[in-house]
Amino acid sequence: MQDPLYDNTHRAFLQALLATQTLTFPQAQTLLAKIQTAADPSRPVLPNDILREEFTSYITALNEAISPFDFEIRSTLHQSRAGEEVWALVNVQSDGVTQLATHLGVEELAFLRRVLDRMFEVNNTQAREIMAVTGQEALQCARVGSGRESGVGATQGEESQARVVGITQVQAEKVIAGLAKENWFEESRKGWYSLSPRALMELRGWLVDTYNDPEEGEEDEDEEARHQKIKFCAACKGIVTIGQRCPDQACAARLHDHCVGKMWAAQGRREECPSCKKEWKEPGMVGEKAARRGRPSAGAGAARPSNGRRRTSGMNTDGAADEESSDD
Repeated sequence: MQDPLYDNTHRAFLQALLATQTLTFPQAQTLLAKIQTAADPSRPVLPNDILREEFTSYITALNEAISPFDFEIRSTLHQSRAGEEVWALVNVQSDGVTQLATHLGVEELAFLRRVLDRMFEVNNTQAREIMAVTGQEALQCARVGSGRESGVGATQGEESQARVVGITQVQAEKVIAGLAKENWFEESRKGWYSLSPRALMELRGWLVDTYNDPEEGEEDEDEEARHQKIKFCAACKGIVTIGQRCPDQACAARLHDHCVGKMWAAQGRREECPSCKKEWKEPGMVGEKAARRGRPSAGAGAARPSNGRRRTSGMNTDGAADEESSDD
């Protein structure tokens, strides 16, 4: 007997989500309107006929159906598009990178890891938290020796082969384009690549385990080494790769742009850091805007890539090099 709360329209919606991996509410309205109209052509449905409550009921029903398979449809607010909520199909058991391993070869996966190292180590220092790469920087990662290159779903023997072989720039371009198409990466208008909302939901645990040092215990030899690479919004607790940072550079407080107003409301309109209580005046930037203040030299607050290489400063030729003096 068919479950009256889960019918063919739910199955069609899930199939569409499996194909796109992410969607917004307006996209869901259009999709559900087409599905429901196809299910009953005598009663055409328009996108505006799909209300938020109905969409939520679909998500709830789908989550109940897919939970035994370790999948869940989750949502987050887009960091750079005000008010845009994004839903994504997330594997709750996988570390995210494992999923990528099924689509990429050993060398390609090692290349991806080098790109992530560039994002979260080289381009993410206490002085400047850019957490993005230009297209040219991504291509520089095609060669070996430009990142941590530790295990990313590969065996030790496979890793050694990846370190020796590397990939060509043509292959690198193809991998980056594919990751952007599959909504793992997003490209800004000025040519910076950063992790998408889907990637941040999928890779949350892996990013913390990979790039953050243990909370307590070992003492590192320098201040930069103790810098926690992955930080969370003081309001919504999501990872911040685009947003604001406390004016006190030593403070770890971060806020998404869309969470700032919520934080002040929660604090009784006090516009102060929720951690150190310093006035939140002229906060630092997180994301590609942080590059506008200039990039640090290898000896001035640069990240500590695990292989000891000095960072490079290759810039995208179609506008990223002008970040310091241009606005969005």
